[in-house]
Amino acid sequence: MDNRIGISRRRVLHLSAVAAGSVVLAGCSGAGDGATQGGGGGKATNSASPAAKGSNTKALPVPAQLKEAPELTKLVDAGTLPPLKERLPKNPYVVPHNWLRPGKYGGAINTVTPAGDSTTHAEFMYGHSLLRYVNDGQDIVPGLVESWESNADATEWTLHFREGVKWSDGQPWSTEDIMFWWEDMVLNEDHAEVPPDEARSGKGTLMKMTAPDALTILMKFDAPAPLTADRLAMWVKRGNGPTWMEPKHYLKQWHPRYNKSVPKDWATDKGAFDQKRAWLRNPDCPVLTGWKCKSYSEGRRVVYERNPYYWCISPDGAQLPYLDTLNFNVVQNAEVQKLQAAEGKMNFLFGGFTSIFLNDISGLKQAEAKTKLKVLLWDAGDGSGSLVFFNQDYYEPKMRALIRNAKFRQALSYAYNRADVQKAVYFNTGELTTGTMSPKAIEFHVNDEGKQLYKQWRDSYAKYDPELAKKMLDEIGVVDKNGDGKREMPDGTRLLVRLDYQADTAPEHLQKNNLLKRDWDAIGIDTRLNPVPPDGYGDQWRFGKLMTNTTWETGDGPNCLVYPQWLVPIESSRWAPLQGEFYNVRGTPAEKTEQDVDPYKRTPPRVAPEPDGPVAKLWKLYDQTKIEPDAMKRNQLVWEMAKIHISDGPYLLGVVANTPYVLLVHADMGNVPTKEQLAMGGFAAPWIHPTPAVYDPETWFWTNPEEHQV
Repeated sequence: MDNRIGISRRRVLHLSAVAAGSVVLAGCSGAGDGATQGGGGGKATNSASPAAKGSNTKALPVPAQLKEAPELTKLVDAGTLPPLKERLPKNPYVVPHNWLRPGKYGGAINTVTPAGDSTTHAEFMYGHSLLRYVNDGQDIVPGLVESWESNADATEWTLHFREGVKWSDGQPWSTEDIMFWWEDMVLNEDHAEVPPDEARSGKGTLMKMTAPDALTILMKFDAPAPLTADRLAMWVKRGNGPTWMEPKHYLKQWHPRYNKSVPKDWATDKGAFDQKRAWLRNPDCPVLTGWKCKSYSEGRRVVYERNPYYWCISPDGAQLPYLDTLNFNVVQNAEVQKLQAAEGKMNFLFGGFTSIFLNDISGLKQAEAKTKLKVLLWDAGDGSGSLVFFNQDYYEPKMRALIRNAKFRQALSYAYNRADVQKAVYFNTGELTTGTMSPKAIEFHVNDEGKQLYKQWRDSYAKYDPELAKKMLDEIGVVDKNGDGKREMPDGTRLLVRLDYQADTAPEHLQKNNLLKRDWDAIGIDTRLNPVPPDGYGDQWRFGKLMTNTTWETGDGPNCLVYPQWLVPIESSRWAPLQGEFYNVRGTPAEKTEQDVDPYKRTPPRVAPEPDGPVAKLWKLYDQTKIEPDAMKRNQLVWEMAKIHISDGPYLLGVVANTPYVLLVHADMGNVPTKEQLAMGGFAAPWIHPTPAVYDPETWFWTNPEEHQV
C-alpha cells in the first residue's frame, strides 16, 4: 500500500525516507446504507446530494455516431487495426462532466516531473479503476464496473463489468485478469502483493472473491464492509493504489504456475515478473488507460502514446483521448522547474507534482504574455497546510506526560499566530483552522449539524490569544521557576520543545516553523528548530524518538473514513505511533507477546492506550463505523470522534485549510476545468481522490494541435 495516502501531493516531493508502513485498515469497505446499488448508474448512496454543477451522476447515453483519431483511421484503412466498433466495449463509458465541449485530435502535453518516480504519471489516468469519483468525491459512478449492488448488510458485493473491454494490445479483458492478480499474486505467499483495504471486512478478515463468469465478480465478507464502493473508486488502480488486475495473457509467461521454466527468483527484484508488469516503464505491458508507455529513459523522460483500445468516449461520440502523447521530462531541481515554466518550455503543469507554489504566481502571471500559460487555482480540499503534531508516544516519560496533557497543547495552539503564517506563506488564502479533517468531507456537508460540527472543530483552538496561553501554562505548572525567561517542567526541570523536520524539507514548512518558533518563544517556551537527516526519519518517529512532525499536511477525503489515520491512530506514522501500531496487532497472536518487554523495544514498538482515554474512545467509535451499514449512523459516529478531538485535542496543530493548488494551462488547451466549473471548487490534495485523473485529461485537447506537436 502506498505510504502517501493521507498526505497532500506537495508533501510527496519532500517525503524522503518517511515510511508510513504497511497498514491494515480492517473492514474499511462498502457503499452507502447497504441498499442495492448500481443498476445502470451505480451511484453510491453515501454521497451528498449531487452538485448543480460538475458532473452528471446518471450514465449518459452512447451516441449513435462514433469517431476516432485520424491516425487510427489510417491504421484501420490499412488493415492493421480493427474498426472502432470492434475496439470499444458494448457500452463505452461516456465521460459525464458538464464543462466538456467537442475537441480536436492531436498534439501533446509537455510537462515536468520532479523525479524518476513515474507512479505520479498514473495520476493522469483513471482507466484501470473499477468505479470513479465525480463531483469532487461527492458521488461515485461506474468505471470498468458498469453496475454493482450489495445486500442489505453490505456483506456481499456483486460487480458487473463492461462487455467487450480490450487491453491495449487488442486482447479481451475479463475477470480472469482480476483473479490472476488475486490468486497468483495477493494470495501467493511468494509474491509481495498485499490485499487492499477493500478486501477486508469489519472484522479484519479477508474477503472470499470469486468470478462466476467473465464479467462478474462476487465479494463475500464475514462482516459488513460498508465502504467498498468508496474504496473501489479511490486511487488510480494499478498505479498509485491497489493493483486489482493484471493482463494474465501477457504476464503468465513469467509466472511459475503457468511456466514451469520460470526461475525461483521470479517474484524478487531480480525476477522478470515485476519488471514486465511495470506498465508505466515497460512499453510492452498492456494497459486499459488512455495512454500507454511509448518510451522510458531513466531519470530523463517518459513518453506515453494513445491507446487505440481505450474504452471511454466523449459525450459527442469521440473515442478518447484527444491528445496524441503525454511527455514527462524529469527536472529534479525546483529552481529549474520554475525557470522552465517562466520560459514557456512546458505547456501544462500541475503544481501538486512540482515545486510551483503560491509565491510563484506573480512571476508566472508576468510571463503569461510570453508563455501563454494561464494560472488556474483548484481548491486543495485539505484539512490544513503545513501541520505540527506532537508525538503522543514520545519516549521520555516526563515530556510524554506533558504532551498528553490537552491543556499544554491547547495553550500552544492559542499562542500560534496563524494569521501571520496565512499571510506570509499562503498569501492570505484558505481558512484559519485549529487542524481538522477535510472541510470538503461528506460528513461535514450532509446536513446543518455536520456543517456546525466542522466549524466548531476548525475554530476550537485557532484563536490567537497569547495571554490565555500563558495563563493555561501557569495553571498546569509550566512556569518560569528560575527567572531565566524560559518556562520549566512542572517539576522544575528544563523544558525544551523541538520542531523536528527533514533536513531537505520545502520552504513552505521552514517558513512556518520559523514563525511558530517565534510565537512559542514569546510565551516562554524554549523552542528549537531541529533538522533531521531524511534517512531513518520515519523509523525515529515510530520508535518515539522524535517529539514533533512539522512537514506534513492533512490530505484526506472524500469522507473521513476512507483514510481515517488523522482521525484515529491505527498505524505508526501519525500522532500516536506506538498506540497506532498496537491497534494493528489487536486480536492477533502478537497482542499477547512481549508483554514483559519495554514497549519501545518491542517488535514492532507498540503500547496500549490508556483505559477510557481519548485514543481508546476513538478506537471504540471507529470499530463501530467499520461494521455500520447505515451511512447516516456512520456520519454521526464520525461527529463523535471529532468531538473527542475538540475536548481532548488538538492533536493536529494546523494553520490554514483548503489553500489553492496551482495549475499552469496553455491558453490553447480546452476542457481543463476552472475552479468555478468544479462541483466544490476542486479537491486536489488527497492522493486517494486522484487528481488530475478525476477530471479526465483524456478529454483535454488543443484548439490548434498542429502547433503543439512536442
